[in-house]
Amino acid sequence: MEATTVHRFQYSSPWIDWRNFEVNPRGSLRYSQRSKENKRLRVLALAHFQPDKRRDHRQRSLSDKNSSALLETGSLLHSPFDEELILKRKAEEIKPYLNGRSMYLVGMMGSGKTTVGKIMARALGYTFLDCDALIEQAMNGTSVAEIFEHFGESVFREKETEALKKLSLTYHQVVVSTGGGAVIRPVNWKYMHKGISIWLDVPLEALAHRIAAVGTDSRPLLRDYDDDDESRDAYTVALNRLSTIWNARGEAYTNASARVSLENITSKRGYRSVSDLTPAEIAIEAFEQVQSFVEREDGMARPGGL
Repeated sequence: MEATTVHRFQYSSPWIDWRNFEVNPRGSLRYSQRSKENKRLRVLALAHFQPDKRRDHRQRSLSDKNSSALLETGSLLHSPFDEELILKRKAEEIKPYLNGRSMYLVGMMGSGKTTVGKIMARALGYTFLDCDALIEQAMNGTSVAEIFEHFGESVFREKETEALKKLSLTYHQVVVSTGGGAVIRPVNWKYMHKGISIWLDVPLEALAHRIAAVGTDSRPLLRDYDDDDESRDAYTVALNRLSTIWNARGEAYTNASARVSLENITSKRGYRSVSDLTPAEIAIEAFEQVQSFVEREDGMARPGGL
């Protein structure tokens, strides 16, 4: 079998950085793969934080080949492949500073905690766990909606606290999707603060559209309705109920270690609506906010905050 090792030039030149090149066994010169990847990631990172007003459905489905061509011309558009590279790099950057701590995603119902959490867990090499699923398992497979119906919300909240306690004391390197109401009990914050809590802050209007589209059967706090609701459209009904819930919980979400504002990401990317954001883009922003949190945490831990 022919040897496939390559030799790197050691010569110097005022015009060429020979460290970026390799020579194969046949003696021909080629650009090193590592340099290609680093160059690609640098451009991807810069492109991610520049407004992009031209993205459409066709651009989302660009192949890897087309993405590479766009990269060479400087007209990078966001494809899933590109987002995966950025996610991987961001995860590699922050993971050493996490010290194995778990992450707890909090936010209103429908904010995407499960979807975003799975993406973050995969990028970090963590395990993903859904708090509601753990509660259902502890209740012998009884669904959350059935727990509310047959046992009441108070029983569900007790089981939720038990699950968070177990997660914080016995699990490490996990990303946890919590229920929308996990934030209302102070003791739950005690457990979540053993890790890093991340608030997915989504506008109520966007949440109402999402929930109206899929229905409220799996969301017990939205299933009860007034007689007036029958004459209203699903979006208006969902928005009214979400507003009531937000008034009771909104302040509690600010206890989170990091806040991921979908409105801020939308503005930064130059999109028209938060619905244009991909889950991967939200996960990337979550890593950015976690990085800011650990940097602040590190600064406060030093003498004099220096």
